[in-house]
Amino acid sequence: MSLRFAYNTNGTANHRLDDALGLIADSGYDGVALTLDIHHLDPFAAEFRTSLKALSARLRALNLGCVVETGARFLLDPRAKHEPTLVTADAEGRARRIGFLEHALQVTAETAGEAMSFWAGVPKPGVGRAQARAWLCEGIEQVVRTAQRLGVTAALEPEPGMLIETADEYRDLGIAGLRLALDTGHCLVTGERDPADSIRMFSAELGTVAIEDMKRGVHVHLPFGEGDMDVPAILLALQDIGYDRLVCVELSRDSHRADVMVPAALAYLRQAMAHAEA
Repeated sequence: MSLRFAYNTNGTANHRLDDALGLIADSGYDGVALTLDIHHLDPFAAEFRTSLKALSARLRALNLGCVVETGARFLLDPRAKHEPTLVTADAEGRARRIGFLEHALQVTAETAGEAMSFWAGVPKPGVGRAQARAWLCEGIEQVVRTAQRLGVTAALEPEPGMLIETADEYRDLGIAGLRLALDTGHCLVTGERDPADSIRMFSAELGTVAIEDMKRGVHVHLPFGEGDMDVPAILLALQDIGYDRLVCVELSRDSHRADVMVPAALAYLRQAMAHAEA
């Protein structure tokens, strides 16, 4: 089987969304990882519903699959990066995050998306881990109920530095209906296990997978060839488990050269896949 690749729009932040989709499609990708943001389908904009219908039609015309991402930095609060979260002490803030994730689930349903990916958040000083975990589980359970009603997949992404950092911590939550959004680079940052081993160990729980290069212990998304990732081994593991969902390239720091990086990343992945198969 052939793996299917997507490119995350957080790496095309200097492009209009429609132009970014055209670049991704023309470069040969099978899909897009759509990061909802102020300039890329703002879910709080007055024209959201109209824009969503236009996006869905555009994806069909370009024959692009979709994964919906929710990691925008200042979409909910222009003065606090990534806030509020599912572990914010303020109940109204947590409700705002849940509302945003439910918007994202609507986008996933409208675009026939494979998954909606989200993360836990970072507890602020003074918030105990047990309390944060209780808020997190309560929020995730509401999100999963909405996902099930809409017939889409909700996938939690372990993020270095957040309440849920590793795939093991995701599994320990034990929330029925929740899937794993595995960023393979994060395995190198946390040191939990080899990325290829994580793919095989959690194969039955994968809702979506992201890939990039990364150095061990350093949470910086790097272009392929600049870090410590064994990309052929990761691709081979995905092929071995019969993974048929999109594998999403996330290079959020390279928007200023997206015209070069979008096609270059796919060329690297195809070469790495040929090397793995050989």
